[in-house]
Amino acid sequence: MSALLPDKGAPRLLAVATLVNMTGYGIYLTAGVLYFTRIVDLSAGQIGAGLSAAGAVALLSGIPAGHLADRLGARSVYTATLLIGAVAMAGLCVANDFWSFLIFVSLGSIAQTAGPAARSPLIQEYGGDRPAKFRGYLRSVTNLGIAAGALFAGWGVAVDTDNAYVLLIAGSALSYAACAAIVLFLPRVAPRPSGAGPRWIALRDRPYLVLTVLDGLMAVQYRVLTAAVPLWLVSRTDTPHWTVSAVMLVNTAIVVLFQVRVGSGVDTPGAGANAFRKAGFAFFISCAAISLMAGAATWLAMLLLLTAVVVHTIGEIWHSAGGFELSFTLAPAHAVGQYQGLFGMGLGLGVSIGPALLIALCIQWGRPGWWVVGALFAVTGLAVPATVRWAERVRERAVAQPEPSTV
Repeated sequence: MSALLPDKGAPRLLAVATLVNMTGYGIYLTAGVLYFTRIVDLSAGQIGAGLSAAGAVALLSGIPAGHLADRLGARSVYTATLLIGAVAMAGLCVANDFWSFLIFVSLGSIAQTAGPAARSPLIQEYGGDRPAKFRGYLRSVTNLGIAAGALFAGWGVAVDTDNAYVLLIAGSALSYAACAAIVLFLPRVAPRPSGAGPRWIALRDRPYLVLTVLDGLMAVQYRVLTAAVPLWLVSRTDTPHWTVSAVMLVNTAIVVLFQVRVGSGVDTPGAGANAFRKAGFAFFISCAAISLMAGAATWLAMLLLLTAVVVHTIGEIWHSAGGFELSFTLAPAHAVGQYQGLFGMGLGLGVSIGPALLIALCIQWGRPGWWVVGALFAVTGLAVPATVRWAERVRERAVAQPEPSTV
């Protein structure tokens, strides 16, 4: 078991905190919509509008949270984001109309977006020479926690009573609070002195901005298995409905088992760029296989689905490993949190626009839409290596001619 765990001390403690937090988040992800419908008594339109508004607000929180973590100390800022999450989940337990729902779901989205940015300096500190590898391990832990949360939520959905749903959301609040308590036992990471030049340097780093946009486009892939594939299976194939759950089980198992192993080989900017390129082609192949399911015999459709899910998940692992490596390596040491906050905005934007884009192209247009989406992923992956080379040239010039202080 020790080979499957990070080093003792701070890395292992942060992994435990992540597992606790993501278990509660998995409960919220699985049971949240049903809770809003059954307990808060909201319509589907109100839920969709509220979640979209909350996501838009949360996109703006990553960079400030990361900057504060750099300047004030990551442990305290990360703890604050977790406590905001606990307040948000506890508030949802007593929400009784759209506006109270909107306030607390927005707080929850802010916590979920700001938290990873604030946690980034901790990963940089505890990850030693390979923070991206440690981040990959935490992603496996994240998937494991979300899967465990989904199992707990499954109990509440099966019981299907008001008290059960409230208990689930209260359990999510408790997980945030417990994670905050665990984080307080981590060694303190000293604030990093600001470098020369403007305060918001991430927003002036054009290669990193372009890389963030490209990662955001690639991040649409996270909605393929959760939004497009379930609708495609139900509307265009004769596969049994249990295959919707099987898709997520296969995806989660592969990520948990192989994310760290694959990430170990992605240890340079060049390797990170190559991982993006391979991910783009993997997503293209997966989308093509899914498109061929329409009208196919049930056995063939299920075979194509299994192939698509496995190939897509391999691409997802490459995408994540490449993103972890590039987002850390191309960020200056004194502004890791700020840069990670910016990079997270790309991810958040991709996940937010993903459902609408995929439904319009893949579900409403049909088979051609899958090929268009696959081509978008492939082209995005091909654009990353050139962007990384650009970023490296900019950094070489910056080292050769450092900017004067603007005090």
